[in-house]
Amino acid sequence: ALRKARRQEQLVSKRLLRDDTTAEEGGQDGAGMVPDPLSEDEVLELLRGVQRGSEDRKRSLSRLRRALQNKETQQKLVRLDGSIRTLIGLFTSSLADMQMEAARCLHELSHSSDPAVAEACLPVTPYLLTYLSGHSVELTELCLYTLGNLVVESEAVRKQLLPQGIIPVLASCIQSPHEAVLEGLGYVLSQLLQAKEAPTEIIPLVLDSVLPQHMLRLVCSGVKAGIGAAVEFAWCLHYIVCSHTANAALLSLGALPALTSLLLDLASEIPEDAPEGLELLVCPVLRCLSNLLAEETGCEAQIQDERLLIALFLLLQCLFQQHPFIVQECLWLLNNLTADQPFFCSALLSLDLLPALLQLLPCSQMASVLVLTVLCNIAEKGPAYCQQLHRQPALPLLLPTLTLPDPEVVGQCLELLHLLFLHWPEAAADFVRQGGHRALEQHQSTPQLQERARAL
Repeated sequence: ALRKARRQEQLVSKRLLRDDTTAEEGGQDGAGMVPDPLSEDEVLELLRGVQRGSEDRKRSLSRLRRALQNKETQQKLVRLDGSIRTLIGLFTSSLADMQMEAARCLHELSHSSDPAVAEACLPVTPYLLTYLSGHSVELTELCLYTLGNLVVESEAVRKQLLPQGIIPVLASCIQSPHEAVLEGLGYVLSQLLQAKEAPTEIIPLVLDSVLPQHMLRLVCSGVKAGIGAAVEFAWCLHYIVCSHTANAALLSLGALPALTSLLLDLASEIPEDAPEGLELLVCPVLRCLSNLLAEETGCEAQIQDERLLIALFLLLQCLFQQHPFIVQECLWLLNNLTADQPFFCSALLSLDLLPALLQLLPCSQMASVLVLTVLCNIAEKGPAYCQQLHRQPALPLLLPTLTLPDPEVVGQCLELLHLLFLHWPEAAADFVRQGGHRALEQHQSTPQLQERARAL
């Protein structure tokens, strides 16, 4: 489900870090079962236990952390006066083991789907930010995921964190040598960048920091610096590009050549059995390139490298069987590369990649439309291009496409035939010889298609 959401849409999610590998008191396995809800008196008793300073103080706190895996217990805790203050007191204590257990309690609360629970955690946010600059990697990681969970749930939390300086604090973390910290940082940023107020309130602050150049560097390090962090920051860049306010800044940082180089590296190193999760990195990188090309004119000149086309088809070949959604992502980029300047149209033909492109026609409805759109981009460039399309076995593959029941696919096919007949009349004669006119006749009664079918 996570992969599907990451591929298809912006993703707001919550994450939970747990290390429950041992049985809890009473013989319950903490790894898989949600505990039964505690009564309010039982929650009070555990809170008193952690305040007494007795030998079983840590045990009471551990039991409370385990109990907070239950939604009802979470709600009872936050309704008790002073409960969050108690946890904050333990979280800010000088006893490392107590501090970690309190941090885990707060983390459990941050994972709640109840907005009231998230807002009850508002007083802890300045302390979470403070401990991001601490020396404990484990505590820093826990604080990052707790912050990420809280900003998902509550606009009030986000509005409090921005003036508290969350963006500068995150910028100071991004040079951490620890992969776990970087991945957690990417998670927090990705959640912030998807907030509805991100284009006006968050992205400008991000652009004014060192975050964009470091995100780009970490993405372009690919799997070498840890694929988890690279994936998180690639999605962050994607969300920034989608805001339509930051493309000039990213282009000035060299985003186009850098991301192009990354795709070349991935395609040159990728084995047939691709590393786990690689498609999650490829997907946002393809989207970033596609969106940057769509937004700015003349960007193609920055990446006029025919190796990019070879890389796209290598990635398709390696990833398509297990991850067919990659076809759509690669074709979106190919469409934007071929839309304006003729460089990539010429390269696609001279590198003899047209047969590989035509093989993608039956993959899906969207793939069919995009393949035909790319072919239209090529045909639009004039007679020489249409002659080459005609010379290749394009027409025999277009005839079955004309018989499909999908008006969008057929409509795009008709547009391609129009361009071919206009610029290279021999294609029209060949089309008739192959019986194509009969395929056109069947669309003369289809409202969306009849005018174009009659014209052809």
